[in-house]
Amino acid sequence: MKISASTIVITGGAQGLGRSMAEHFAADGAQLALIDMNADTLREAEQICLSKGAKQVKGYVVDVTDEAAVEAVFNRIIEDFGSIQVLINNAGILRDGMLIKCKDGEITHKMPLEQFQSVLDVNLTGSFLCGREAAAHMAKANQGGVIINISSVARAGNIGQTNYAATKAGVVAMTVTWARELGRFGIRCGAIAPGFIETPMTAQMKPEAVERALGMVPLRRWGQPDEIAHSARYIIENDFFSGRVIEIDGGVRL
Repeated sequence: MKISASTIVITGGAQGLGRSMAEHFAADGAQLALIDMNADTLREAEQICLSKGAKQVKGYVVDVTDEAAVEAVFNRIIEDFGSIQVLINNAGILRDGMLIKCKDGEITHKMPLEQFQSVLDVNLTGSFLCGREAAAHMAKANQGGVIINISSVARAGNIGQTNYAATKAGVVAMTVTWARELGRFGIRCGAIAPGFIETPMTAQMKPEAVERALGMVPLRRWGQPDEIAHSARYIIENDFFSGRVIEIDGGVRL
């Protein structure tokens, strides 16, 4: 599939990895539909992507956990762009914490259900809803398509990330399932599992946390957002890629 001929929908597309991917594909003249919760950053992303060469860019303020809102926004994207060739399920949140804390035989803390559920709602349910709607429109158009789910190296399990790890394992399971179900419609599904990537979030880490994180990476550096965008490009452009995960982690194993 040619990026220059594609309408690419990116959730969480106004910041972080989503923004980097949007700018990367803008340079190829893609049409971009960016979904995010922040209207201000969406407007900024629109202007930057247009300046980089995108044929058309529209931002949509949407909560991906809201089923009716997700259904409505995908209908609007079809009205605005005519069709959807690619969906990148990138929207996600972190709410880390230990499952329990115990001191001297006494339980001092348990992860609240709300903390667990909020991450599942965005990372897993949001990906499901957007994937379902994109797949429905792609199948109806009968022109194929690509769905990319952003997972994480944490999908193998990581201390303090019960909720996050569960969602990132879940999106990989959905990726394989969708690849098997949707292949008959010419729809390919892939996943990317990043490791430690340099983003505004990592810039806020304490020096000792940075040192500890990089000590786990054999290449001894952060991954760059554009390296994730490059992986998404590979999935989009390789028409025989489906049902698999690309790990971009510098060799780290959690």
